[in-house]
Amino acid sequence: MTTARDLIAAAISQRYGERLAPPALGNLDALAVLNARSVCRRYKPDPVPDPVLRLLCATALAAPTKSDLQQATLIRVADPVKRAAITSLLPGSPWLAGAPELFVFCADGWRFRRLFSLRKVAFVNEHLDAFFNASVDAAIALGAFVSAAELAGLGTCPISQIRDHIGKIDALLELPDWVVPVAGLALGYPESKEPLSARLALSATVHTDRYDREAVERELGAYGARRGRDWVGDKVKQYGVETRGDFGSHVRGKRFGLA
Repeated sequence: MTTARDLIAAAISQRYGERLAPPALGNLDALAVLNARSVCRRYKPDPVPDPVLRLLCATALAAPTKSDLQQATLIRVADPVKRAAITSLLPGSPWLAGAPELFVFCADGWRFRRLFSLRKVAFVNEHLDAFFNASVDAAIALGAFVSAAELAGLGTCPISQIRDHIGKIDALLELPDWVVPVAGLALGYPESKEPLSARLALSATVHTDRYDREAVERELGAYGARRGRDWVGDKVKQYGVETRGDFGSHVRGKRFGLA
């Protein structure tokens, strides 16, 4: 019989190209699900019940937040007109129209600044760290949501491309100052999932005491063979043209300081 330990070992071998014997721990079944996670772009038409959505949101927002500032906001895009408008902005992702749910995760500095307004105190930390804190809060919530959805039998696909149309997304969602979309997230019960994708070896991404550049260089040379394609060349081509050059100006226009 295949055990959770077997599933974890197989997933780690496929993803990182290394052997790992999982220790005897509680909740190995959940860890097996998370290690075997893959992106989903094909969904069943079945709706996701509201109680499930609320539970996923609650779980995501139970994740760590910088200094209890709670600067992540999730926006469920339920209006068919707004959904269609967003989908039309992303013709390269036609599958998005078939996702039962779409969320947008936002870095939310408006709510925090409202505290200062209520107390009639000047906000004196309008610099890059304030934007960074809110963005990290949103990213942590996104990761927690993805994991929770996986454990609940749902599939997800993060959508960074919403930042390609940041101004239009901002207007559609009626975002106040100091609120900036970080990523979208498609959600639904999976019809099928994409194959598990190989990742850089842990030796290149997990270091002890110092940054090990030699380990990174070794893995960059070997990774393509394990991935089955020229990953280095693909990423250089992908980001060899300027994208989202207006993002900084949009963030400044939302009154975040970036100095």
